[in-house]
Parts: sequence; structure tokens; C-alpha cells
Amino acid sequence: MAGTTDLSFDPWDPAFVTDPYPAYAELRARGRVIRYEPTDQWLVPHHADVAALLRDRRLGRTYQHRFSYEEFGRTPPAPEHEPFHTLNDHGMLDLEPPDHTRIRRLVSKAFTPRTVERLKPYVHGLANDLVAALVHNGGGDLLTDVAEPLPVAVIAEMLGIPEADRGQLRPWSAAICGMYELNPSEETAAKAVRASVEFSEYLRELIAARRKEPGEDLVSGLIAAHDEDDDRLTEQEMISTAVLLLNAGHEATVNATVNGWWALFRNPGQLAALRADHSLIPSAIEELMRYDTPLQLFERWVLDDVEIDGTVIPRGSEIAMLFGSANHDPAVFTDPDRLDLTRTDNPHISFSAGIHYCIGAPLARIELAASMTALLRQAPTLTLAAEPRRKPNFVIRGLEGLSVEVG
Repeated sequence: MAGTTDLSFDPWDPAFVTDPYPAYAELRARGRVIRYEPTDQWLVPHHADVAALLRDRRLGRTYQHRFSYEEFGRTPPAPEHEPFHTLNDHGMLDLEPPDHTRIRRLVSKAFTPRTVERLKPYVHGLANDLVAALVHNGGGDLLTDVAEPLPVAVIAEMLGIPEADRGQLRPWSAAICGMYELNPSEETAAKAVRASVEFSEYLRELIAARRKEPGEDLVSGLIAAHDEDDDRLTEQEMISTAVLLLNAGHEATVNATVNGWWALFRNPGQLAALRADHSLIPSAIEELMRYDTPLQLFERWVLDDVEIDGTVIPRGSEIAMLFGSANHDPAVFTDPDRLDLTRTDNPHISFSAGIHYCIGAPLARIELAASMTALLRQAPTLTLAAEPRRKPNFVIRGLEGLSVEVG
């Protein structure tokens, strides 16, 4: 075990947020598990350990299925934050078996490969339209003009949210996701609580409408989903599932898009190769998600003592698995700090692993391929118009914007 008193790992330092990868290399050199006092966490920077711990049942996204707050040595959340926790804690990402198993099984009955496949024409059509507008304007902000509207519209279409209501989704999601950063402020928490209340009320009304008049959308599918014992999702589980699908279903795609294009602009040789050979798009998507990982950190609670390289991490501790570091581990990736769109051996963990592997990964790949294809075909001379600024967040890694021009 190594300490962190003299490390350059600092999630609140703008220089670190701009480029955390040198600090990750330092962490990996220090050891397999590092105690980090500022967040009361154990950092795990190596790919092999992260991949193993994501599948280790001694860890959990929650501990409340086994322990009370007091038994686990933790303080209950503030009562005024309750609406956020009710919404968050009923989503399958923050549940463990048997609740996770039941909810994921029921959601999978509605969110099927056929559901995703049926969305393909809509995804490609919308991507083409968004890029066509960008080209018509001679450029713009790739974030707000293409990267954000595409996945938000796709998830909204899948859930059956009317177009007139879709403008609320991104602000709600951004406010809720603020709580996933390290040590969020009270102001962040208040915004998340307000968004949780408003979004939940909206979905409750939508579910009531779909009960009366079912459609072909996912909300109707969630209402109808049942297993052989006629077990069904509760209303709260449906609300939490819909919010999770929106938040997880667009945050990663939005940030993978802008992080990816920013990486391409900084690596003109790779961009030129991609423009010359569009068959590289599938491997390019995987490599760009590895190279600048949209979700940098994933937290798990230690439910039973875990030993890593001779260090016992006791029950009640929190482990921070560093996805960004794991995706740059030279033990797994040859020359990891080099962008290589032809990389074929690419076991990145940007979509997590184990029982919490991203259920929306196939849809995310379709969206990323659709926007990349449209941009390569319609804007083959796309160039960077201004140096972008990083968002100050560490856990969810993205840009404030990405200004581009079309020659």
C-alpha cells in the first residue's frame, strides 16, 4: 500500500482534470491499492484489479441489502436529500442481487436487442440531419449541435417522451449527475434534489398515461414486463429505470463524442487515416473510448474484507476503481498513451463489467457510429475553430464545448 501525501492525483486541480493520465501512471507505479484521505477511499489504478473487482461479489454498489448505516459505520444521507436517494437507490445501477437481478431481468424484457435495432433508422436519420445543419451553418459547437441532441432525442424517442417535453431532459439529467462527483457541494445537492422531484413527477404522469393508452415505447414495455411468477416493476422502479437510462444513456455518448473528436484533432495522422478509410469506424470508437474515458471512476462498497497485494481493505470501506487509469495500463495496452485507431486487442472497461455492465452499450455504439459516419461523409474537412475548455468535473469527463468549422 502507498500513501498519497506527495502524489499529483488531485481531482479538484484544474491541471489534473485537463490531463489526469500522467498522475495515473504515477499511481500505478506506487502500487495496486492506494489510500486517498481527501475522499476517504482506496484507489485501484491497475486494469487487472479493476476488472476483477467489478466481478467480485464481496463488493457492492450498495450495502443496505445487508447492513444498516450504523452497522456499516456510515452516516445516513441528509433528510433533505431524500428525493435524490429514492430516485437513485431504486435504479439497478445502485442495487445488488437479488433486487438487481430481478429488475435487470424485467428491464431486459422491454429493452431488447430488437428495441435497439428498431431505433437504428431513427438514429442514423437524426445524426444526418444534425450534421447537415452544422454543415449548412459552416460549423458551430459540436457539443450542443450534434453530441448532445442525438442521444437525448434517441432515449426520449425510446421512452416515448413527446418532443415538446424533451428540452427539460438534459437540464434534469445534468443536475442529477452532479451528485456523482466526489464530495458534491450543498448547492449541487439542492439542484439534484429539485431535478429528482420534477423528473419523477413528470414520469409518474407519463406512466399513468401509458397505463391508460399503451404504445410501442419503452415505458409501455416496462409497464407490461413480467416474469413467469407475474413479478412486475413497481412504479418507483420504473421511474428510476427511465432516469437511469436517460442519464447513463446519453452522458457517456455525449462525452465520448466530444472527447473523441478533440483527440482526433490532436492526432491529425489518425484523423487522416479515418477519413481515408471509414471501415475503421468500429475500432476507432472503441479506441477513442479507451483513450479518453468518459467515466473516469466507479465506486464500490466493501461488504466483506478484501485483500489486494497484501493490504486488507476492511468492510465498510469504499473503493474507487479508476477506469481512466485501467484503460491506460501498459500491462494490457501496448503504448497506451498513443491513439491507435487500428488497435484490435482493446479490452477497455469504459462500459464497466460484471453484473453492472452497461445495458445500453449496444445503443451507445450505434449512436457514436452514426454521428461519426455523418461527420466524416458530410464534413470531410471539419477543423477545430478554438481550443476547448474542460468541464471542471473529474468523474464524468467532458468538455464545455467543441467549436468547429466546415471548410
